[in-house]
Amino acid sequence: GQLIFGPLSDRFGRLRPLLIGAVLCVVASIAAVIAPNVAILVAARLVQGIGGAAGMVIGRAIISDVAHGKAAARAFSLMMIVGGIAPVVAPLAGGFLVGPLGWRGTLAVVLGIATMMLMAVLIVVKETHTEHRRAELRAQKASAGSPLRDLRSRTYVGNTVALCFSFAALMAYISASPFIYQTMMGLSPNQYGMAFGLNALGLLGCSTLSARLVVTHDVAALARTGLVILLGSSIAVLTLAAAGAPPGWLAVPLWTAVASMGLIFGNTTALALSAVPRAAGTASALLGASQFLLAALVSPLASLAGEATAVPAGIVMTGAAVVACAGHLIATLRKETPMSITSTATVATTRAPRYGKQLVSHLGRRSVGNWDETTGSGTLDMNGAAHVTFTSTPDALVIQIAGAGDDVATYEDVVGRHLVRFGERDELRVTWLRSDGTAGSVQG
Repeated sequence: GQLIFGPLSDRFGRLRPLLIGAVLCVVASIAAVIAPNVAILVAARLVQGIGGAAGMVIGRAIISDVAHGKAAARAFSLMMIVGGIAPVVAPLAGGFLVGPLGWRGTLAVVLGIATMMLMAVLIVVKETHTEHRRAELRAQKASAGSPLRDLRSRTYVGNTVALCFSFAALMAYISASPFIYQTMMGLSPNQYGMAFGLNALGLLGCSTLSARLVVTHDVAALARTGLVILLGSSIAVLTLAAAGAPPGWLAVPLWTAVASMGLIFGNTTALALSAVPRAAGTASALLGASQFLLAALVSPLASLAGEATAVPAGIVMTGAAVVACAGHLIATLRKETPMSITSTATVATTRAPRYGKQLVSHLGRRSVGNWDETTGSGTLDMNGAAHVTFTSTPDALVIQIAGAGDDVATYEDVVGRHLVRFGERDELRVTWLRSDGTAGSVQG
C-alpha cells in the first residue's frame, strides 16, 4: 500500500490519493465486519491494509512538504507518538477488546478509527504538493535530473537503514515478549499487560521528550543518543540471557530499549526525508515499506530456540541495533559537503518596514541583528549558521536567507512562522524559493 500511494502522491498531489486510500480503508473495514466467511474476511483485511497505508506514507510526505530541519523533526517525533506506540499497544488493546466484543466487535472498533481518519482527511487536510509545485519539479527534471536520483543520497539511505533496523529490534521485542514475561518471568496475562504497557509509556515519554529537545538540540545528536541507548540495552539483554541471569533482570534493558525508540523514530525519519524534498512521497513509501518488510522477516527469528530462552531475541535486537548504528554513522560522518544556497521570500504587505524591524528585534535576541531605519533594511547573523537580510519596499518585504541547505530550511521555518504571527491581521503568506531548485517551505 505504501509503495502504491507514495509515488501516486508525488505525481497527483497528496490529497486525492489520501482520500482514495481513506475511502478504500473504510469500505474494506465494513466488508471485514460483515464478512460471511474467512476468505472474504482475509481479502477485506488485505484491502484494508492497502488503503490504510495511504495515511502512513502520505502523512510523512505532507510533513516533509510543510516543515524542514528542526520543525520537521519535532513534527515527526509527535507523529511517532502514535506511529511508534501503535505496534506496541495494538496487540494489547485487541486482547482486551476481543473478550467482551468478539472479533466482529473488535473489527467494528477498527471501522470507527478508519471512519475518523476519513473525516479528518475531508475536514482538516489541505493540499501541500500543489499543481504549481509539481509543474516546477517537472521543469527542473530536465536540468537537475529525475527526483528519484535523490534517493541514492547517503543521508537518506543511512537514516532509512537506522530507522528500519531500529524498528526491527522493536518488533523482535514484541514477538518475544509473551515468552519472556509470561513463560520465563512467570507473569499472569494481566501482569504481562501491565509490563507491556509500562514499556509503551517509556516510548511515549521519550517521543514527547524528543519533540521538546529538538527545539534546542541537534537532530542527528538526538537520534545518535537513542541509537547508542538501543545498542547498549540490546547487548545487555543478550548478555543477561546468555549468562542465565534471573529472567526478571531482563525487564530493565528491555524498557530502555523500547524507550530509546522515541529518540530514534522521529529524528531519523526527519533526517532521511529532508534529503529528498523532490520525491518525498516515493521516499516515504520506500522508507515505510522497508520498515515493515524487515520487521516481518526478523520477528519469527526472535523465538527460534523456544519459549524458555531470550537469547535469540537478544541476538536479533543486538544485530539490528549494530546495523542501525552503522547506517546512521555512514549518513552523518560521511555526509556530502553542504552546498551554500539562498532562499528568498517576497511577502506582499504595505507594512514591510514594521514587520522587518519586528523580526530583527525579536530574532536578534538569540543572534546578531541590525535594522537601518533610513533604508528600511536589516540583517541577522544566525550564529554563523545562516545570514538573513530584510529589504522593505512600498508593497512588499523581501527576505533572503543564505547558508547550507539544512540550516536554510530551519530558518525558513523560524523566520516565516514569526512573520505570520506578527502579521496575523494581514493574513500574510510566506513562500520560499531556493536557488538550488529544491522546494522551499510555506507559512501562513
